[in-house]
Amino acid sequence: MTDETRSDEPGEAVGESGGVATRRRVLQLGAVGAGAIVSIRPALAQTAGSVMNCQIAVPDAGRAGRYIAADGTLVPSGTQGAFAPSPRPFKAEEIKRALNGAQLPGTTWESNRAYVNYIRRLQRGQGGFTCFASLQMPRG
Repeated sequence: MTDETRSDEPGEAVGESGGVATRRRVLQLGAVGAGAIVSIRPALAQTAGSVMNCQIAVPDAGRAGRYIAADGTLVPSGTQGAFAPSPRPFKAEEIKRALNGAQLPGTTWESNRAYVNYIRRLQRGQGGFTCFASLQMPRG
């Protein structure tokens, strides 16, 4: 046995750095880790709750006035076969249901399909993207 791993006390070992790791210290570290887990869970629950409060405007404010084609692309207002912007933003819960086959409130079958296609096409930097991306995250 070398001096680096020798210990005079039961339950203690001297490490290479010369510090003594005791059972008490290991238990203290474990308690700190458990406290972190307990404090993270409520934060995750709060995040999940705030996700369900987000909204998506169709189209976003930066593109207001544009119409939405059936494939979800934005086209000039008045384009034949395209749909006027939604008069109000859609709530996360409404969008989640629509992504699973339900209809967005106040829409026809065709406008619902166009709006959902627009939402699915959202990309980073567009208004509503963060909300849409958070709806795609699995919940644990």
